Amino acid sequence: MKKILFSVMVLVSFSTASFALNQDEDYKALNKLTNKDAFISLVGYINADNDQASFLQEVFQTTVKELKTAEKYDNEKLAESVMNYNLYNAKCILSEEQYKKYLVFINYYLKNDNLLTINK
Repeated sequence: MKKILFSVMVLVSFSTASFALNQDEDYKALNKLTNKDAFISLVGYINADNDQASFLQEVFQTTVKELKTAEKYDNEKLAESVMNYNLYNAKCILSEEQYKKYLVFINYYLKNDNLLTINK
């Protein structure tokens, strides 16, 4: 259990530590996750039910809106806080196994933002 918790903490720290406020380069993948096809891929990959998908969609919409605000004011702390909001809410919405898949998907998607689907 400690190894899993440590791994999640490392993933979160790496994902939040690499932010520089450049919406075009760093956050465009998150914008694309509000895209219907990309979102359906995420929901399918983590095997989320309808309620979970609905909540996740709200979380992504809020995340994108607040990241745009952070970029507007060039506020890196706000951007980091918004990403923590996203991760915290996803963790509350999803089961432990789904959340692990979510972290994998998000990290993979951020590094390969031109990819719209992941094989199940």
